[in-house]
Amino acid sequence: MPKIADKYLKIDPWAIVEEGFDPQRNRVSESIFSLGNEYMGVRGYPEEGYSGDSLKGSYFNGLFEQMEVSAHYKGIIRSLRFMVNAVDWLYTRITIDGETLDLATSRISDYSRRLDFRTGIYSREFVWHLQGGKSIKLEFTRLVSMTASNLGGQRIKLTPLNFSGTAQLRTGLDFSVIHEDQGRGFWKCLGKDNRDGIRAMIGETANTGNRLYASYKAHSDAMTASVDIEDELFIGQDLTLRLEQGQVAVFDKLVVNYAEKNLLTDLDSLWARGHDLALKHTAPGLETALEDQHAYWKRIWETSDITIDGDEENQQGIRFCIFQLYQTYHGDNPGFNIGAKGLTGEAYRGLAFWDTESYCLPFYIFNNPKAAKSLLEFRYKSLPEALQRARDVDCEGAFYPIATIDGTESCDLWQHSNLQLHVGTAVAYGLWHYVKIVGDKAFLYEKGVEMLIQIARFYATRGQWGQKTGQYGYYGVMGPDEFQLMVNNNAYTNLLAKKMFEYTLESVEEMRREEEAAFNELAGRLELKDEELVQWKHLAEHMRIPKDEQSGIYEEHDGFFDMPHLDIHSIPVTDFPLYSNWSYDRLYRYDMIKQPDVLMFMFLYNQQFTLEEKRVNYEYYEPRCIHESSLSPSIHSILASELGKHQEAYKFFEFATRLDLDNYNRNTREGLHTTSIAAAWMNVVYGFGGMRSDGEELVLNPSLPERWRGFSFHIVYQGTTLKVNVERTQVKVRSLSEGGSVRLRIYGEPHTVDESGLVIALPSAERGIVS
Repeated sequence: MPKIADKYLKIDPWAIVEEGFDPQRNRVSESIFSLGNEYMGVRGYPEEGYSGDSLKGSYFNGLFEQMEVSAHYKGIIRSLRFMVNAVDWLYTRITIDGETLDLATSRISDYSRRLDFRTGIYSREFVWHLQGGKSIKLEFTRLVSMTASNLGGQRIKLTPLNFSGTAQLRTGLDFSVIHEDQGRGFWKCLGKDNRDGIRAMIGETANTGNRLYASYKAHSDAMTASVDIEDELFIGQDLTLRLEQGQVAVFDKLVVNYAEKNLLTDLDSLWARGHDLALKHTAPGLETALEDQHAYWKRIWETSDITIDGDEENQQGIRFCIFQLYQTYHGDNPGFNIGAKGLTGEAYRGLAFWDTESYCLPFYIFNNPKAAKSLLEFRYKSLPEALQRARDVDCEGAFYPIATIDGTESCDLWQHSNLQLHVGTAVAYGLWHYVKIVGDKAFLYEKGVEMLIQIARFYATRGQWGQKTGQYGYYGVMGPDEFQLMVNNNAYTNLLAKKMFEYTLESVEEMRREEEAAFNELAGRLELKDEELVQWKHLAEHMRIPKDEQSGIYEEHDGFFDMPHLDIHSIPVTDFPLYSNWSYDRLYRYDMIKQPDVLMFMFLYNQQFTLEEKRVNYEYYEPRCIHESSLSPSIHSILASELGKHQEAYKFFEFATRLDLDNYNRNTREGLHTTSIAAAWMNVVYGFGGMRSDGEELVLNPSLPERWRGFSFHIVYQGTTLKVNVERTQVKVRSLSEGGSVRLRIYGEPHTVDESGLVIALPSAERGIVS
């Protein structure tokens, strides 16, 4: 199925630029121009009020509401949680001569907006032509601080072009925002405060009791009057600003938000903590916050930039991906996770999936190990909920949820929440990958081994033995494919479980040997017996992995090879997305797959399969995959690149970096595809960079797409920042860390890379030519 770009943004290597206001594309732009800092996020909606189509979205990581769902059987969830739309802290209304600004009804010209990757600043400007003939230029700037998680900022510049007079500007904090997915608001006010120039209020969610302290401090040299205003869910001011023709009047607003999910915290303590944070973060002023933001992003691009020479669109696209990944998560708040839409919209309810460990974690491992550790901290923090979920489904150990915001299962489709078992193995894989690359044995011993033991206990009690094969496996499951329901012995599920058992046993023995006292305490607390370890070894050795030995093709699950075949290219383009146009049961009748399943484990454990095994499996499964998931093309591109299918690899890559920028799936309006953005990074580094990180040594086998003159990327490996530069005829690799050197395998040969760097010829077979 072809995916067609909706191109309307200006190409710029360091920014997203929109020229001219298009109401039909406004929601798409609101997603693209979102700001965030992992603690809070805000969509790019017009803060001055807009009566057209808009999703006014303000979100806080882990701040959630819940709703009850019908459940008639044991093990099916009875309530689900979702990230709740929160305070509109950018609230603004501008009125001149009785006319209030509204892009849906006001006459404007010279409209543009810009999201600058180098400064982290979102800005808009346009000229407002009032009905009486007056014109005024307006410039809006906003930031969500990357150095102070609670801080947001707003600046409005008003320049009257042909008159002098006054403007009325209303500013404040509005908790009456509607959560669109539910069609209602979820906040009540616990109180308001006005002291030290800081206006504040505390909101509480209706069902979960999550609380949010929101405050702001406003300043303008042009202000001539200020009147305090309050409503049930609003606190703010009506300001009168003096306007002089040709002169700029500036209004600044600094906002401090503090979310509190601990229901035991008393209200007085919350007021005190919030006010202290407000005093601390507003004191330096907005100009300092802007400077700090610029300095932060300067440091990021020095160690995380990817350059593409000869492809301006994908240069812009990949920088947008890196920018959004840092906005979504950077490890300053341990225990947070990454929702499928980040903090940019309400689709997927703000929930995190297995994508976190399998798609997002590699970016952070190789760019920001602190953030990678923080992601794993979330899984440890939510271990109690995983233990309870296992009991709910009649198992032992820890059953990690397929969709969650706080550790509890929040997917109300039982076939996903009860049958998709692969989250636990993704957590185990992510832990293995993190420890392997970063070398953080302390985390493994303090928290990792405990998680592994409880994950192993779940998989040891969820599986069964086959009557005919005498092998162990998992029955009544759904693999990553998701178009195969209630199948037996999904190859991905079984193979990842086998690897999990093996890694658990290896880690237990290592901890017993290296940290005996700590291990004995853990084993005693968990009542771990040697008999369990023997059992896990037996299960791993007898795990069923369906495979046709003659062809070398792994069978996605028992019976897959005998399913009716469907030529996916015969499906009319008007039928996509299939979820919307086919009856639900129809999806499960064919050998059509939604996204990589067998190919996914060949990516994760890439070096354990021969090139020929990867080739025959790729050539069997690729024609059966419809890529209904935005995560799918990048994995296919990575494997195609490895197999020398360079044009095919580039075809899959073409919309990876620009999936949201060009609205390929026609759903960017709902929020950004955060985990797909991470997959785009993998597509460059693991695909064209040829990096493999699952073996004994880090491997690089770069190839150069025919359309590119060159590209470069950065990775952090064993504490050393490396820059890899791929040119037309050679590859340059060097360390950017003083005194840092690492061992790598490049095109099969071992090398030591230090500050002096090395230069290696680019094989002719890797220059984008079809093999």
